[in-house]
Amino acid sequence: MKIRTPKTMDDLLIKRSYNVLEVGGGNHPDKRARIVVDKYVDDNTHRSGDLQLYKKQKFMQADGEHLPFKDKEFDYVICRHVLEHVDDPIQFVKEQARVAKMGYMETPSLLGEYIAPKQSHRWVIQDIDDKLVLYDKEVLKFTPWMDFGEVFLYYLPKTSIGFKILERTHASILTVNYEWKDEIEILVNPQDEYYLNHFIKPWDESICDKQLAKRSLGREIGATVHAMFDIIRSVTKNKFAKENY
Repeated sequence: MKIRTPKTMDDLLIKRSYNVLEVGGGNHPDKRARIVVDKYVDDNTHRSGDLQLYKKQKFMQADGEHLPFKDKEFDYVICRHVLEHVDDPIQFVKEQARVAKMGYMETPSLLGEYIAPKQSHRWVIQDIDDKLVLYDKEVLKFTPWMDFGEVFLYYLPKTSIGFKILERTHASILTVNYEWKDEIEILVNPQDEYYLNHFIKPWDESICDKQLAKRSLGREIGATVHAMFDIIRSVTKNKFAKENY
C-alpha cells in the first residue's frame, strides 16, 4: 500500500524511535539509518563514489534480493536509486516488505531517465495509480539521444534557487518517490496498453495532471513557500553534516 508522495527526504514518516535500515546506501547514506547494506564494496559502477557511513552507523555487505534479517526486524527501510539496477525487481521489493513494516523507494522517473540516462540502469520506472511500474529498457527499445545529467543533476541544483524550488514542489519530474506500508505494489513489463502507453506515447494533459501533481493556486503557493523554507533549512544543515562523518 502506498502512503503518499513525500515532498523531500526530510518529509518521510520516520519517527526518532524507529529502527531504520537503508538498502544500497552507497556513497550517500541517510543519517537516520542505523544499518546500511550494499551489495558491492569495492565496485563503484552503480554509485558515484566510495562507500561512506555516518558515525554510529553499521555497514553490512548484502544482496538486496536476499537480506540477512528477520521478518519485520525494522520499522522502516530506505532504498534510493537501487531498484533500477537490480536483476529481479519483484524479489527485491518483496525483501524490503519482508524485513520492514514500511519504507521509502526512490528511483529515476521516466522523464528523469530520458534527461539523464544511465547505462547501468536496466529498468525504466514510473509510479502509476500507486503502483511501481517497470519496463526493461530492451523491451521498450529505450534510446535517448542526449544526456543532460550534468545540467539537471549537478549544475542547476548547485546554482539555481528556482530549480531547487522546482525539485521540491514537483519532485516527480525527475524521480519516483514512493512511500509504502505493509507491501509494495509492483508490475514488471505489463502488456496492458494503459500502462504501456505511459512509456511509449506522448503524454497528454490528463497524464501530466496525474503524474506531475496538478494543484490549485493556493496549494501551489503553499508548496512554493514550504520549499523555500526547506532550502534554507537544508543549507544550514549541510554546513554541519560533514562534521558527523
